[in-house]
Amino acid sequence: MDRRKFIGASALGLLGLGTFTQPGCRSGQTAQVVKPGDKTMVGSNTAGSETYGPLVDNAVGSLLAAHGGNVQQAGFVQGAPPHGQMKICFLGVENKSAEEMGDFREMLYEQIDQRIQSSGAYQSISRRVVEAGLRDCRLRPDELLLPQNQRMLAERLEQTQQPFDFILYATLTSGTTRSNADYQREYLLTLEMINVHNNQYAKQSATIVKKYNVSTWAKVKSWSPL
Repeated sequence: MDRRKFIGASALGLLGLGTFTQPGCRSGQTAQVVKPGDKTMVGSNTAGSETYGPLVDNAVGSLLAAHGGNVQQAGFVQGAPPHGQMKICFLGVENKSAEEMGDFREMLYEQIDQRIQSSGAYQSISRRVVEAGLRDCRLRPDELLLPQNQRMLAERLEQTQQPFDFILYATLTSGTTRSNADYQREYLLTLEMINVHNNQYAKQSATIVKKYNVSTWAKVKSWSPL
C-alpha cells in the first residue's frame, strides 16, 4: 500500500474510534427538583440539610417557647403600655464542630432569622444594620457579653431607629465516637439569648446523632499497608 494512503487511512480510523468512544467519556451527571414531601439526600460524609434543618427547628422553637413575653420592650416609657414586638440582635452562627459548614453557615443564619420573624412575638434587626453598628463601634460579637459594650451598640442602633431587647448567639458543636472505620457524630446547636435590660440569660439546645458507616471494601482499603 502507498505510504501516504496508509497514513491517511490510519488517521481516519483513529478519528472514527475517537468519535465512537467520546460519548462514553462524557459526564453522566443528572439532577432533579426535590418536591415537598419527597425524600431528601442524606450526606454520606458530613452533615447536610437532614441534620441542620431539624436542629434549627428544635432549638429556636424551644428557646422562643421557654422565653416569656414579660420583658420591658425597647423604647418603653415608664407608665406607658408596651407596644410592638420585642427586638432581637442576632449575631450569627459560630462553628465549633469538627466539620466545615460551607454554605450551610449562611443558610442556618437565614433559617434562624426567619423563625424569629415568624414567631409573632419577636422581630430580628436587619443583619446589615447590626454589622454596620459593630463596625462603627469597633466591636466583635463576643465583646457584647460586657454590659458597657451592649450599651454602646444599643445607643448606635437607636440612632437608626433600631433599638433591641435581646442579643442572640448561635453555636454549632459536635462530638465524635469512632469504631474502626465507622463513626458516630453528635451535632449540638446551642442558642444563647441575653436580655440587655436586666442581663438575664437564657439557653436552649437541640441535638441530632448521625452514624456514618463505611463499606466493607472501603474498610479493607483503609487498613491496607499499601
